[in-house]
Amino acid sequence: MNNCVLSGKILTEPQLRYTPEQRAITEFSLEISGLRPEDASSTVKVISWGNMAEEIQKAYHARDEVIIEGRLGMNTVEHPQGYKEKRAELTVQRIFRAAVLESTTAAEPAPAAPASPSEPSLATSEVVIPF
Repeated sequence: MNNCVLSGKILTEPQLRYTPEQRAITEFSLEISGLRPEDASSTVKVISWGNMAEEIQKAYHARDEVIIEGRLGMNTVEHPQGYKEKRAELTVQRIFRAAVLESTTAAEPAPAAPASPSEPSLATSEVVIPF
């Protein structure tokens, strides 16, 4: 199974074009932060097809923080200097805006969400981990 989830920032404005068969395709670059602050970030080419391509071009822009699920592929690019380079490419299956979480201090605890009557309270029920 080829399934990859990446979180990052869109670096380039998504570019929409059409194949000769009039199938939409959107391409953009995604910057992925390193694991540690001192690690360099990486860039991955992201593509999407069809209706997804048109929706991404309308709804997402450079500097948006996103989470993308898709298939990872490798392409070989031949340079005019005579050498070949392999590049990763992610084909979008799903895309989401990444929520920016605000930090809270000990003096200002985060407000608790009201409990839904249909959901049991964690204080009175067993915590179930879904995996």
